[in-house]
Amino acid sequence: MTDERLQALHRHLAETGERPVERTASRWLGEAEAVAADIAAGELSEDVLAERLITVDHILSHVESTADAVADDHVDAAREIVDTMLDEL
Repeated sequence: MTDERLQALHRHLAETGERPVERTASRWLGEAEAVAADIAAGELSEDVLAERLITVDHILSHVESTADAVADDHVDAAREIVDTMLDEL
């Protein structure tokens, strides 16, 4: 597991906050970003990391579209990071 991917996950979700996204999606993305910030901030055991990645994955499952193509790309990239990291755990 690389810290760069954890940082990238947080960055992608933080970038969605800078975009004009749909209101409901914004709420879910804000929650996912908060969990991702926690993940990126420190050393976590593999079990805790997996639990939080699952949480981010669950939160992102509520976001079908942000109504902004750039934000959608960031969400897709975040999902890809989460999926890859969960597959490795």
